[in-house]
Amino acid sequence: MIEYIKGELTELTPALAVVEAAGVGYALQISLNTYSAIQGKKDVKLYVHEAIVTGGRDDSYTLYGFSTKQERELYQMLITVSGVGANTARMILSSLSPKELCNVIANGDERVLKGVKGIGLKTAQRIIVDLRDKVMA
Repeated sequence: MIEYIKGELTELTPALAVVEAAGVGYALQISLNTYSAIQGKKDVKLYVHEAIVTGGRDDSYTLYGFSTKQERELYQMLITVSGVGANTARMILSSLSPKELCNVIANGDERVLKGVKGIGLKTAQRIIVDLRDKVMA
């Protein structure tokens, strides 16, 4: 398990950061919140979530990078919800800051979640029901 990658930011787009550490360039999928946090920096430290997908024609190993541990924890909680995959979770974290997302879930504000591209009413309700106790703890 990779906890974090610390090194020189060599490439940056709103969806991808490449961090060079010990001569290896790591491509990490990022949210817009992380993009904003690391934009303009030379050296960065990104907390990592590793996703390994096997069993199909297209096996993959993807790294997701987050500027804070809180954002990574919320991402990991979101992907446990039925109907929320890696890209949907990243879209949610691109639309709402970690603090805003915690408030939305704690207050049961499904309208705000429904406003995120790709989130319908049932998914918004499922996120709130599944994660309310976890974010309030």
